[in-house]
Amino acid sequence: MNVFDCAIKIEEETKSYYEGLEAEATNPEMKNLFSMLVAAEDEHEENLRRLRDRAAADQRLDGLNGAVCSFKPHLTQRELLEETEKDPDLYIFAVKKEEEDIRFYEELAGLAVNDATRSCLMMLADEERRHLETVENIYSFVEAPKNYLESGEFSNLKTL
Repeated sequence: MNVFDCAIKIEEETKSYYEGLEAEATNPEMKNLFSMLVAAEDEHEENLRRLRDRAAADQRLDGLNGAVCSFKPHLTQRELLEETEKDPDLYIFAVKKEEEDIRFYEELAGLAVNDATRSCLMMLADEERRHLETVENIYSFVEAPKNYLESGEFSNLKTL
């Protein structure tokens, strides 16, 4: 299987998972968060498609099959929504998912038999790092209304 097709398949399944969470969420803030995560997955998938189109056509990984290339959530959508009691904004969940994706591509790169495929897998790991940064930025944006300047002397806001 082409490594980029594998990555795109995982992103499509992740997007579908977030869409289900968005549909089930009752809290408007959570709906907004999942909506932004769906949009981020769309953008990420498009970036992967561009990477695939620019890379050599034959970037295959021996032994890579459809079973490996699937998003495997640790929790069902219902369980994850119940998990919001421990992680109200699910930030930890989203970050952990992105970190797992980075490790996944790095481990596959270690299994690659040729340098071109290894290079593509490391490129995918780098793309996941950029996507992790996007998730972190979404969280900062969603949390921004909760951040305010408490005191001019003791600022709780980050300077740009």
